Amino acid sequence: MATGGPRSLVTFCHGPETAVVATDLPAFTPPPPGSIDAWYAPLARLLPHLDRFAALLDPVENDRAERFRFAHDRERFILGHGLLRELLGRYLKRDGSLVRTARGPFGKPYLERKDLRFNLSDTKDAVLVAFTTKQEVGADIETMTREVDHHAVSTHYFTPTEVHSIAEAGDGKRRFLELWTRKEAVLKASGVGIMDDLKALRVDAPRNTMVIAHEAFARMAAPEYHVHTYQVGTDHLISLASPVPLARLSLRDAAVV
Repeated sequence: MATGGPRSLVTFCHGPETAVVATDLPAFTPPPPGSIDAWYAPLARLLPHLDRFAALLDPVENDRAERFRFAHDRERFILGHGLLRELLGRYLKRDGSLVRTARGPFGKPYLERKDLRFNLSDTKDAVLVAFTTKQEVGADIETMTREVDHHAVSTHYFTPTEVHSIAEAGDGKRRFLELWTRKEAVLKASGVGIMDDLKALRVDAPRNTMVIAHEAFARMAAPEYHVHTYQVGTDHLISLASPVPLARLSLRDAAVV
């Protein structure tokens, strides 16, 4: 981790590949270093778990859930955070409602004195939770049904080469979402989360070398990130970012937990 000032960063970007979602339940052993366990499901398939997941939330999460104006947004929050607690409980061999997390300087939750790391992402109709051991992980999911002016957004947040990549793609919206999920995954892996200067982060080529000057990002980011992008079914794109090469990805059906 850097201590200050502009510095170099390299992103290695792979995919998109087509992902196969496994439906069997594993032994819930934390993944070995260099591996990622990712859990995915459309929200409609998680709805039968709504009451069970709601019972796992702590008072702060319950308060946040109640603040949502629309029922769909409230349900998405409960399903995502309840799923995270259910899975944390399975990996840690304890009741998910009893798991306590701390938060980093930009709000990323983590487990104190534990090697298990995790990241949660949701979109309007699906949720994704990723787990690693002894290294950070960033996860992002987007739906192809999202309405977005990808031309306008890309010129504001993306590098000129990324904008060109989107313009030249046969499906510009899809290419935009591929690159957007990659940027989000890297920023979440760093612990910074979304930042204003997204043009400082390039993720369109297989290898991208750049200089980053954003104070927090330069201080908290790893020297490099390995980013893998996947198509899941017909509607969803996901990207996963890790500071080490990915040796194994296990993508599983979250609706069977």
